[in-house]
Amino acid sequence: QVQLVESGGGLVQAGGSLRLSCTASGDTFSRNAMGWFRQAPGKDREFVAAISGSGGNKYYDHSVQGRFTISRDNAKNTVTLQMNSLKPEDTALYYCARNPRTVVSPKGNDYDYWGRGTQVTVSS
Repeated sequence: QVQLVESGGGLVQAGGSLRLSCTASGDTFSRNAMGWFRQAPGKDREFVAAISGSGGNKYYDHSVQGRFTISRDNAKNTVTLQMNSLKPEDTALYYCARNPRTVVSPKGNDYDYWGRGTQVTVSS
């Protein structure tokens, strides 16, 4: 059983920054791609960013490209999402998820373990 625990959410003004972290249990972390997804009230869950097992490949949704940066530290079993230039439309519950494969994917169905989420609220 893999556990994912997110942290770092909060309330920030538009234009501000937040740094989300996700810590994973288990000993296969470096072989798993990881992703961040988000879900706003009344909306479907949407892909935000993903990173390959090695960290060499990254993929972003166009809505966050250039503002968000995903990274990972395989020695610490952590994946991080640095969010800059935040907008009110970034407000959502942000989830960390594990892909059993090492390649990046924007598809939620490719992920098998999910954290409980951390709330990000951006005020205008």
